[in-house]
Amino acid sequence: MSVSFFNRIFVAAAVISAVSLVGTSVPASAQQDPKKPEQQAKPPQQQAKPAQQQAKPQPQQQAKPQQQQAKPQQQQAKPQQQQAKPQQQQARPQQQAKPQATQQRLPQQQQQQLIGQQQQRLVQYSTQLDQQQRLGTQHATQLQQQHRTAQYGFQEQYMAGLRQQQSAIQNERNRNYGNDPYFYTPNSYRYSRGGHFYETNEYGAGVLRQAVNSGYDQGFRAGLADRQDHWAFNFQTSYAYEDANYGYSGLYVDRDDYNYYFRQGFSRGYNDGFYGRYQYGVLASGHYSVLAPVLSVVLGLEALR
Repeated sequence: MSVSFFNRIFVAAAVISAVSLVGTSVPASAQQDPKKPEQQAKPPQQQAKPAQQQAKPQPQQQAKPQQQQAKPQQQQAKPQQQQAKPQQQQARPQQQAKPQATQQRLPQQQQQQLIGQQQQRLVQYSTQLDQQQRLGTQHATQLQQQHRTAQYGFQEQYMAGLRQQQSAIQNERNRNYGNDPYFYTPNSYRYSRGGHFYETNEYGAGVLRQAVNSGYDQGFRAGLADRQDHWAFNFQTSYAYEDANYGYSGLYVDRDDYNYYFRQGFSRGYNDGFYGRYQYGVLASGHYSVLAPVLSVVLGLEALR
């Protein structure tokens, strides 16, 4: 009885210890199992994020190279535009060359006629200058007798200019008239003198303008000299007004035309010089010249075309 009793006690103790072990192990495992699924569920989310991060840069990074590749095409298109500009610049000289192609020229026969008239004009003018210089010397002597010191000084200056013009005429005889544009350029202006109309081109018109300005310059100096000598106002008795050839080279226009417009400028210049004013002209760079509106009225040039 004692042995079996102890055996029962031993079995009961063993069962109790086994049950206690089972009770302690089962809750521990039950607490760890729920945690494991949560820890395992988190890595898929963390792995999904890198997938999104990798997916985002791929379209942007791939799209950028395409844009970068498109830019070189635009840059390549610019040189084509730049290459087109030289073609436009090359086309400009062709546009400028059109007036030369359409420029009218006088017939050869008419050119030879103008050259013959010019050569004859120079011969006559050279002879006229010799006569005027002799008259100028006589007039200078008269000024000395009248004690017109200032006017005598102006007279000497005027005569020196005529002597230079006479020397220049000798060189004009060797002029290459074939290359002178005056002799093959058609007339482009009309002007009237003494009730008659005359025509000339732009080169002849330039000589007529020079005649008015040279006359005004010499007239101003002559009027100023008479004022300094306390002499009476009278431009018609001046030798320069009578001669009216100062500044004339013998080219392009007849001497009578030059003399007429020289005297038109001289009378106005003498008036300003004698009274010490600038009603008809202005002083610039040491020379007296007619105002543009006055010059236009005096010449009265009319364009033919």
